[in-house]
Amino acid sequence: MIREVTGRARSLWAWGWDDKFPDDAARAGLAQLARVLVPAATPAPRPLPAEPTVPAPRIAPPEALAAFSSQAPRDRAIHTRGRAFADLVAGFAGDYAGAPALVARPRDAAEVARVLEVCEQRGWAVVPFGGGTSVVGGVDAALARGEREASISLDLEALSGLRELDATSRLARLGAGTLGPRLEDELAPHGFTLRHFPQSFEFSTLGGWLATRAGGHYATGPTHIDDHCHALDLVTPRGTLATHRHPASGAGPEPARLVLGSEGALGVITEAWMRVVPKPRWRASASLAFATFEQGVAACRALAQSGLQPANARLLDPQEARLHRVRFDGTAVLLLSFESADHPLSAWLARALELGRDHGGTVVAGPSEKDDGASNPERGAASAWRDAFFAAPYLQSALLSIGILADTFETSCTWSQFPALHARIMHDLLPELAGGTIACRFTHLYPDGPAPYYTFLAPLRLGDELAQWSHLKAVASDALAAGGGTITHHHAVGRTHMPWYRRERPALFGEAFAAVKRTLDPAAICNPGVLT
Repeated sequence: MIREVTGRARSLWAWGWDDKFPDDAARAGLAQLARVLVPAATPAPRPLPAEPTVPAPRIAPPEALAAFSSQAPRDRAIHTRGRAFADLVAGFAGDYAGAPALVARPRDAAEVARVLEVCEQRGWAVVPFGGGTSVVGGVDAALARGEREASISLDLEALSGLRELDATSRLARLGAGTLGPRLEDELAPHGFTLRHFPQSFEFSTLGGWLATRAGGHYATGPTHIDDHCHALDLVTPRGTLATHRHPASGAGPEPARLVLGSEGALGVITEAWMRVVPKPRWRASASLAFATFEQGVAACRALAQSGLQPANARLLDPQEARLHRVRFDGTAVLLLSFESADHPLSAWLARALELGRDHGGTVVAGPSEKDDGASNPERGAASAWRDAFFAAPYLQSALLSIGILADTFETSCTWSQFPALHARIMHDLLPELAGGTIACRFTHLYPDGPAPYYTFLAPLRLGDELAQWSHLKAVASDALAAGGGTITHHHAVGRTHMPWYRRERPALFGEAFAAVKRTLDPAAICNPGVLT
């Protein structure tokens, strides 16, 4: 089974490890909490899904792929879809009718090419699976198959690990199937880290991060995985596109920029050279509270335009602060930290706090400075928020199981656009939540604008879950478009965001991208329905 370790396996329908899903007593306690968060709801534990029935595969494994393929029902079930809210609903209902015909696990780039060759010959769709954490329908086997005879899930877990390290240049060659924890574990003995920690870190892969232009740990500076990528290899039906290794170049359009964010539509990323950094030794952190969210927004703009580049600068509105157990007094909170492997950071933190105070902020935790943060873990508000951040996907699955709809959407916009965009989201979406709630935080900051991230909760209409969610998703996405925000800052396009992505991108660029796909993937077998 995918990503199984001794005695432990991924949940078939929910987020994460099967053994971390709350038991009945914990779900009953969660229902009591949900009544406080969403007073209009009547949450109660629902019966959990039984072992699913997976239909027999439509095809037999081709001889050329048999040595590294599986048609085991449970294996096919877990590769059916990602972990968007719609995927959780389908999994909770035991719907695996769209399971891929087989799961291929190539052991090297040559076998990846063989999968593409066989599928091109037979007209089968190929869906690169990564860690299966897509929240935008990016790995949906049934939607990829469409009218084709079959879809194949391509799992690169065998193409994993650190393959080469250039410590002088601070570059690491890594297999695309490497999961986040393994990537960090293998860099650690050399004193390096990629320092890229998306919310899906535990279950997502380097190749998935690159294919979806994932956002990571840093709130400023190198915010996306793009910034860490030195070079990469893409296996396509027409051959391998290996980008040139260089720190920077002015030689025409950058080929890597075509591959980054291509979401499997052009081929399969098999490995990459990544820019790594020494593990940070010095850390400095503090938290500031603001009487109003607007004051916190102004402080974030000043911070982003100051050139200080904090590693972490997460602004939580009052509701977000409550949801993540950071503060409960109705204030907005800015979680702020700097880190370095080279020097202490007191001057940087002091100036950042000065900027915060200039905009009405009050220091409520810290300032705290640490030498060798690995042996002095952070405590307090930042630690509580981080724990809640990585637990949130588990919570979403658990809330679904007690009758609460919980989901997120994110964007980026200019500082001048944000007030109207935020007001529009609240005006348009809040009335549709039937007594639910919306919370906002800034995940990343840029000199020209923030990346707001919204969480919403609502009573779930049992039996009508997908229609309810689709309506709310459309209302939110329309509000983003009307307010000038992008349809996604780091969740990717997938299939869910395609209608708004088509409106956002220049039409001529869409035609150009389609032409590139025809060149690299003439039979259109690579993740059909994504980006084109």
